[in-house]
Amino acid sequence: MANQVDPRFASARPTADAASYDEGLRSYMLSIYNYMASGVLLTGIIALLVSNNPALMSVFFAEGANGRVGPTILGWVAMLSPLAIILVMNFGVNKLSETSLKACFFGFAALMGVSMSTIFVVYTGTSIAQTFFVTAAAYGALSLYGYTTKRDLSAMGKFLMMGLIGLIVAMLANFFFKSGPLQLGINIIGTLIFAGLTAYDTQRLKSLYFEIQGSEMLGKSAILGALTLYLNFINLFQFLLSFMGDRR
Repeated sequence: MANQVDPRFASARPTADAASYDEGLRSYMLSIYNYMASGVLLTGIIALLVSNNPALMSVFFAEGANGRVGPTILGWVAMLSPLAIILVMNFGVNKLSETSLKACFFGFAALMGVSMSTIFVVYTGTSIAQTFFVTAAAYGALSLYGYTTKRDLSAMGKFLMMGLIGLIVAMLANFFFKSGPLQLGINIIGTLIFAGLTAYDTQRLKSLYFEIQGSEMLGKSAILGALTLYLNFINLFQFLLSFMGDRR
């Protein structure tokens, strides 16, 4: 967001020449992408390990009376814990150390891997791999646009956040109604929203660097930024998989 700054990171604004500023910005954004990519890789590894281990799968997921695979008690814990970790990271950023934030982030990514292990049961491995590479290519292009564009995307960001709230409400409603057409609409809108958020959040994180350069919050901001971009990537992947995935 070009003209809005997270007050948690608003601190001293040290003066730097253009060269050192650009170098610092590149290092900051690179650390965000490195954390984000490491998180995605960890999620994929955990998901693959769990899905290929029947004993582990039975701990987190079980087949119900209707023949569908659903979470066990531990499965629900694994699926809901990431939300708790997000809240801890965002509201406890000033109290947590940078090391603690890293541990929270990678713990979050590992638990997401457990939750996503079921996609290997539902979809073929080939379609999952194809969707992943399509997502990575689209994500890279969208993030590059957000980083390089001179257009202020803050207005689009507000629109996307309102759309995200509507999407969550629709998903909760469809959890009970099980409507096929509504699910299709959710998948289409979800894909568009997280595609837009990828560009918007990249620009927001780039702009945020101006406010926190040289401060002790720089490392913490990189981890929270990685969490944001990670969530955009995972959600974009899941919505695209609903279109591109071949079911077993």
